[in-house]
Amino acid sequence: MKMTPFIAILNALALLPLALGRRLWNDTGVGTIVFEEAWTIPSLGGPASVGAPPFGQTNADLLANLLDVHNQRLTKMDQNGIDFMVLSCASPCIQGISDPDTANAMAVEVNNELARQISNNTLRFGGFAALSMHNATVAAQELKRTVTELGFLGGLVNDYQQSGSNNDTLIFFDQPEFDIFWEMVTELDVPIYFHPRVNVEPISTLLYAHAPWLKAASQEFAVTLSSHILGLCTNGVFDRFPNVKVIVGHLGERIPSDLVRINEQLRRELVIGMPMLLNVTSYLGTNLFETTSGNFATDLLQFHMKEIGLDRITFSIDYPFVPIEEAAEWVNSLSAILTPEEHTALKRGNAIKLLKLNN
Repeated sequence: MKMTPFIAILNALALLPLALGRRLWNDTGVGTIVFEEAWTIPSLGGPASVGAPPFGQTNADLLANLLDVHNQRLTKMDQNGIDFMVLSCASPCIQGISDPDTANAMAVEVNNELARQISNNTLRFGGFAALSMHNATVAAQELKRTVTELGFLGGLVNDYQQSGSNNDTLIFFDQPEFDIFWEMVTELDVPIYFHPRVNVEPISTLLYAHAPWLKAASQEFAVTLSSHILGLCTNGVFDRFPNVKVIVGHLGERIPSDLVRINEQLRRELVIGMPMLLNVTSYLGTNLFETTSGNFATDLLQFHMKEIGLDRITFSIDYPFVPIEEAAEWVNSLSAILTPEEHTALKRGNAIKLLKLNN
């Protein structure tokens, strides 16, 4: 989809502060910053493609919230003290398109449409690029375009890229052929958010036919995505590209909760050729960040603060799959257990650094 001259002008105006050296955003000094927040376009499908609605809502409510930017979404942001929200394409988005040409074209369309929709309110909204990951060079160039021309803050991939005529080829981004993509990520110095997806068939049926209730967020998401993240570690991506920043939601998809066992067991793989030079704990201190999206577990947050440090953790919601009100109530309640400095870092300070909002 080609960008009209009017849209191009709007985007150029939105990027003017960047050209002058600093992004303009709604910095109240106290509000939250959130960035696992979903949005979609009608041609990518309805709620059946993206998950179940929260309690008390219908599929129609969920779809309306996914399509909306400036109405109920912005109203709830105002009511709940959200300064700035980064939008990204709801799972599986481009990772659910097996044909490379179709996926490439749809990624451009989605990114242009997101840029168009937020262009009149970049004070409150930013974007993460949707990327076709069939080809590392194509993905790298689209990421560069969206960051340098559209002002996006990074990219978001919905776990592996499905491919093949029967959707039976899974492309993971931890292999050497993706080094050109990670080179671009390093050059642009932007984060890549790894978000879960529902598995393709027949994997989904083979794993969950015995208990279909475990599909999606309760179990499937964390199991599949954590394997991809650990693949980045064990296949040496962070050793080859030590400045790459990867964000993982839902309090790290359980990885920081199991570090002792992960590190101990992976030590045994070194003797059989595992490329990883350090250990997963080390990458959590240099390359990996986690958000609280959809996992508002206070005790677990405190445990992760001890395991990986508060500077690796940021607040996010997982809207509209999780109500903004629920997330705001939880994060505000943490003032009872965090110092003012810690509370500010979780709510906004760490995100400002990670997204370079004040650069």
